[in-house]
Amino acid sequence: MQQYERVRREAEKLLRESGALGRFPTPVSEVMDAGKVTLAPENVLDDGFLRSMRKRAGNALKSALSKVLGLFDALDRVVFIDRAVKAVKQTFLKLHETAHAVLPWQRDIYAVVEDGEQELDPDVADQFDREANVFATEILFQLDSFITEAADHEFGIRVPLNLSRKYGSSAYAAVRQYVYKNHRDCVVLVLNPPEYSEGDGFRASLRRAVASPSFSAKFDLSWPAWFTPGDEIGAIVPVNGRRMSRPRPITLVDRNRVRHECVAEAFSTPYQTFILVHTIRTLTRTTVVMPESLS
Repeated sequence: MQQYERVRREAEKLLRESGALGRFPTPVSEVMDAGKVTLAPENVLDDGFLRSMRKRAGNALKSALSKVLGLFDALDRVVFIDRAVKAVKQTFLKLHETAHAVLPWQRDIYAVVEDGEQELDPDVADQFDREANVFATEILFQLDSFITEAADHEFGIRVPLNLSRKYGSSAYAAVRQYVYKNHRDCVVLVLNPPEYSEGDGFRASLRRAVASPSFSAKFDLSWPAWFTPGDEIGAIVPVNGRRMSRPRPITLVDRNRVRHECVAEAFSTPYQTFILVHTIRTLTRTTVVMPESLS
């Protein structure tokens, strides 16, 4: 928590210095200018360019664990990004690379920093990249502005999806921010697109679960690796061209064996399905074993 606050202070400082605070979507180019970082105008992240940058960095290179999507040249304070990725991901990449330039304890560690999918993963274990992800998120969602605005609306999956357009974020980043900073007991299950089969109808694998702090404190659930139409969660997945499913009741059992009435709803994109669940009422203590799909 102390390190999070440290990163957050640097994000707030840059938002204020750039005059970006309260402007939506966040003017990323002005944020980068205030951080004295230049964005390379062309897509040059090919093998030849990467070889030359790695040679230049020598032992002061932080290598990506997969395909390079973004690169920060600390010697010239230049950011390079893959222009082939979606626009919303380019926005996050720019801010992630800017973090390496402006976080005082990061900027002198490496001469060249490479970033790929694993480095951009919000659950990445490496503290160096986790800090850059937090910084980019705080800039993009302007500290608590997003969650404060979201609180003015009735809770539901449409709220972060609608606000994502205002803040210029991906649907995933908005939904994650909505849940992670929410005061309610809520969780979002992010499923990969369904794989259709004759037996089960479809199977949708779990990519990750993101819970609010209060949900994590109350529940200790082991979600299954796959969901099908035959289980409580899988039945919510929109299919046959539908993008949303209506809210429906489900029951979850917390770590103290207390049952909670919850509401679950879903929204699908071509890249994932979000299952948003939140508690609405505490029911009774029980000794009944949890359903197989939730244990």
